[in-house]
Amino acid sequence: MGRFDDRVVLVTGAARGQGEAEARQFVAEGATVVLADVRDELGEALAAELGERTHYRRLDVADEADWAAMVGWIGETLGRLDVLVNNAGIFRVALIEDMTLEQYLRIVTVNQVGCWLGMKAVLPLMKDRGGSIVNISSVGGQVGYAGMSAYGASKFAVRGMTKVAAIEFGRHGIRVNSVHPGMIDTPMIDIARAGAESMWAAYPTARPGQPEEVAHLVCFLASDEASYCNGAEFVVDGGSSAGHG
Repeated sequence: MGRFDDRVVLVTGAARGQGEAEARQFVAEGATVVLADVRDELGEALAAELGERTHYRRLDVADEADWAAMVGWIGETLGRLDVLVNNAGIFRVALIEDMTLEQYLRIVTVNQVGCWLGMKAVLPLMKDRGGSIVNISSVGGQVGYAGMSAYGASKFAVRGMTKVAAIEFGRHGIRVNSVHPGMIDTPMIDIARAGAESMWAAYPTARPGQPEEVAHLVCFLASDEASYCNGAEFVVDGGSSAGHG
């Protein structure tokens, strides 16, 4: 038996990268998985590959009406929701003096507001049976990095909202935790293009992380094995936040 047999999982930003790895892991462990993204072609192809227990639905996480439609469809079609992984996010590096307000607000809207909308939207589906919400933050939500004022602000907010939601939702049997990846080799970061290979010599684990390594942690937190983990933050960064050699 899988850890998620008979359970329904919604993963946002699931068409590629970290979200794809999370979706694959949940499917492998028995879940029915709803893939949510705005990359329709990639999402539909992944759903077809993963099989009949996988469904692709378009979702702009920054759009409240899209969330309402998603939750309505899950309730009507699948009848329950046990896990939400708020994975969707965008990334941009720019110094404060070079970043426009429009660019700043776009990152905050997707990464921060999108996460808040997701927690709010799924609450009615989870209230009666409990569940688990895993919010993807970042090590950029724990320490500051030059060029990441918007991204850092959004990820610090995800960290804080997670704790508040854990307090508010706990009485319904809903656990809420945040995951803080370091530099993970996904299309969003594109380590090779960024010329970041030279960074690893100074890190305790001298390599970038892989999406599957984040997915293992996410699935643990979503499972009954993590039944006493709530309102906490879990780092998966190869030791980079511990310090540099």
